[in-house]
Amino acid sequence: MGPLIGQPAEPPVKPIYSGAGKVADMSVTTGSLGTADVPASSPSLHGLDAVNFFLAAQLAAFGPYVAADLAAQKWSQAEIGLVLSASSVAALLSQLPGGELLDSVRARRAVVAAGVGVLALGALVMALASNFVLVAVGLVLQGATGGFIGPAIAAISLGLVGHAALAERLGRNQRFASAGALIGAGLMGLAGYFLSYQALFLIAAALALPLLASLSRIRADDIHFGQSCCAPDHHGPGRPSRTPRRTLWRDSRLVVFCTCLFLFQLANASVLPLAGETLVRQSRAGSALALASLVIVPQLIVVAAAPWVGRLAQSVGRRPLLLIGFAALLLRAFGFTVVDDPRLLAGIQALDGISAAVLGVLTALIVADITGGTGRFNLTQGIVGTASGIGATISTTLSGIVAEALGPGAGYSFVTAVALLATLVVLFFMPETRPQTKRATQRAAG
Repeated sequence: MGPLIGQPAEPPVKPIYSGAGKVADMSVTTGSLGTADVPASSPSLHGLDAVNFFLAAQLAAFGPYVAADLAAQKWSQAEIGLVLSASSVAALLSQLPGGELLDSVRARRAVVAAGVGVLALGALVMALASNFVLVAVGLVLQGATGGFIGPAIAAISLGLVGHAALAERLGRNQRFASAGALIGAGLMGLAGYFLSYQALFLIAAALALPLLASLSRIRADDIHFGQSCCAPDHHGPGRPSRTPRRTLWRDSRLVVFCTCLFLFQLANASVLPLAGETLVRQSRAGSALALASLVIVPQLIVVAAAPWVGRLAQSVGRRPLLLIGFAALLLRAFGFTVVDDPRLLAGIQALDGISAAVLGVLTALIVADITGGTGRFNLTQGIVGTASGIGATISTTLSGIVAEALGPGAGYSFVTAVALLATLVVLFFMPETRPQTKRATQRAAG
């Protein structure tokens, strides 16, 4: 495995753009956000494909299986909600430090490698422990990686291909991640059905080995450091110039987008945990396989749709696709409110594939749109991640309390109402963020 720690030298390349765009509104054109003169090697791009695949497979163990495992151990819904919230709080607290770190450190592969090790440790704790404190520690370890693994992969992607090609690259990332989640969920479901829930966490820990091997295929010199934090005109060993942090909040697009993602996660984070607890408590035969189907079905949609979303984001813009993704969440939450047959739930859960494909591509892409030329891409990822994390943290706690007091149907009604509000915010307040092309700018001026 290649070296993951250190400060790789950047190849000398020509400046890519002149820093066009005013700091106040952080507006740029796509003409100023091209790719590096020296393209990333195929081994690096293929390595990134494999990293997305194996990471998603590893993370599949920390989805609805956690709630199902704890419900099978006769934990109360309030206790389950509490430990899931502890994981969400850890993810929340790691977002801003993770963003600052990624805007500063060049050894991005080392950041991902460290996160993979923490995930493996968290999986081992979940496999071997059953008391409240140790389970909470395992989930906190897993949650803490949320502030830097995903954002680091987005930064690596941006550093490899540049903003102009980022939409299609993110679509490809999402396709491989969903394929990994698909295989991982199937493998975890079979392990939970034929062996135990603890066995699937051991599998998750073992997946760290191929993940690290894939990470070593990404060449450090292929990752343009300035480009990976939205300062593509920066070259050399020093830090790129950055806009003051306070200017980020002057852009209303960021404020509205954070609000949208907060509401989205406030609704979305509770849906599968509620479904897993319901299936186990109803003593449904093969609940592990039923849960696997709820994870697998949307991943099939994402594998097919994610690259298409990336291409559409370039042609039709971000906002129409974002609205589709939020509307799909609304329909899904309502469907779970009125249906409890596992076979029908799998069909309704397919809507999650639409939301996942859209948000998986557009989140980092919209952040790149907003922060072009600022050098604050990763910090802004942390801000957006914090908004999402707050929503997820509140979601699992509130829905658990509501479901405990009034029943699962009331929990689903709660998330449906929040999903409706989120969709309305996108419809009436979220602007288009796609940068204008030079040609479009010239037409508007002439």
